[in-house]
Amino acid sequence: MSELRFARTASAALKGATTAVFIAPERRLQKGWLKRAADAPWARLLARAAASTAAGPRGKVICAQNPDAGPEALWLGVLPNDVSRHNCPARSAFADDLMRKVEAGAGTMAVILCVEKPAHALPLARAIGRALPEYSRATGKNGAMTVRIACVRASGAPVSLSRLDQQIVHRGRWAARLYDMPTAELSTTQFVSETRKAARGIKHLTISVISGAKVLEKKMGGLHAVGRTAMHPPKLLLLKYSPPGAKQLAALIGKGIVYDTGGLSIKSSVGMYGMKGDMGGASGVVGAALALAAAGHKQAFVCAAALAENAVGPDSYRPGDILEMHSGKTVEINNTDAEGRLVVGDALSFVARTMKPDVLIDMATLTGAQLVATGYRHASIVSNRAGLEALAVKAGQACGDMTHPLPFSPELYQKEFASKIADMRNSVADRMNAQTSCAAQFIYSHIEDLDLPWLHVDMAGPSEMAGRGTGYGVALGAAILTSLTTKALEA
Repeated sequence: MSELRFARTASAALKGATTAVFIAPERRLQKGWLKRAADAPWARLLARAAASTAAGPRGKVICAQNPDAGPEALWLGVLPNDVSRHNCPARSAFADDLMRKVEAGAGTMAVILCVEKPAHALPLARAIGRALPEYSRATGKNGAMTVRIACVRASGAPVSLSRLDQQIVHRGRWAARLYDMPTAELSTTQFVSETRKAARGIKHLTISVISGAKVLEKKMGGLHAVGRTAMHPPKLLLLKYSPPGAKQLAALIGKGIVYDTGGLSIKSSVGMYGMKGDMGGASGVVGAALALAAAGHKQAFVCAAALAENAVGPDSYRPGDILEMHSGKTVEINNTDAEGRLVVGDALSFVARTMKPDVLIDMATLTGAQLVATGYRHASIVSNRAGLEALAVKAGQACGDMTHPLPFSPELYQKEFASKIADMRNSVADRMNAQTSCAAQFIYSHIEDLDLPWLHVDMAGPSEMAGRGTGYGVALGAAILTSLTTKALEA
């Protein structure tokens, strides 16, 4: 377990530290950054080692024991100088990888980050937070560790993270902790409790919940069907942020399947393992909402988490059942393991029709095909607005929650859901035909009549790394909402 704090300067972070970690691009190390960051004999040790070390394409880690007074263990992460155009310019993915190789026990760790541009501070700090997860039930003897992060320019001048940036780092770790919690500890009910606890004291933020039979009364037949047979009922968790003077209303919607057995279309034991994390979209958008509200965001937003456990029981929904969605459209179920699109489609329609936001953004660990399309680091995005798509790509590169667009062509994909007895089926006929775009198209079909600006984020791959949650979506959601423009919504 680790507690993360921010230090104003490198010297403040290093004071009393038992472990010191420096992360910098190779070119900055070769130009003497270490001496400017920490002018001490032990820092010169690392500087000499760095002078003869090439980062390689993905970076390199150097470890040394300190023979002098100061930190006992010294670590140096050497970042590559260059990144490709679709990567985060701050090299946050490499910083994350390098930080995971650092070994430290109880005590205080100082992490000093070389920031080439002030905007790089957030993605680099977020990478450190991502590499140091909060949740653990291990009974080992390592005690608590305090981690102090300091950001330092190439010149040696300190860089301070804004209040929002600090919130993003902390709420990202919160979201990752929820992802890592087993369902026995994070049911739909407990997800709500964790959110209420995290939201205490935040001004202009209210929380409400639609639960159980009330979900069906609100005509969300998809969300109700998916979660109705579990011990804890399905819920729509709503966070509303209403600061005075706000002129815009944005909506964040997240898929919150706290466990996915696959339903009656049951997964294998191998496929079912890890499905406690099928709520990564919900934890991501709720984390973003908490960060924005706590930092005093100027515009209003609503955040909706569609929470359910896709369990097996006497009241399970079945292949062949026909569900009526909130949009009024009917869906013939041909695969109960394609449940995420049902709960997101309902939540999206409910928010769009009852709250009338200016923009809709949904996040979901929706398809395994996303990993084939854009991999572990980039979420796949689909949007009906070119400007919103471009904004999401730019925001993702800036904050480190990277994205890459897939086709938006409803007329090409709707045929995959053709049904002879309902408006549509819930799973595709041809798995080779752009599955991730098709899944997005299913969700969009429940709001297409409204023609609202809409962005879909499939983050099945980036939601997890090395078997742990990453908190993906917190930084992205916050970055998009803070950079929204009228032009992006009209394009």
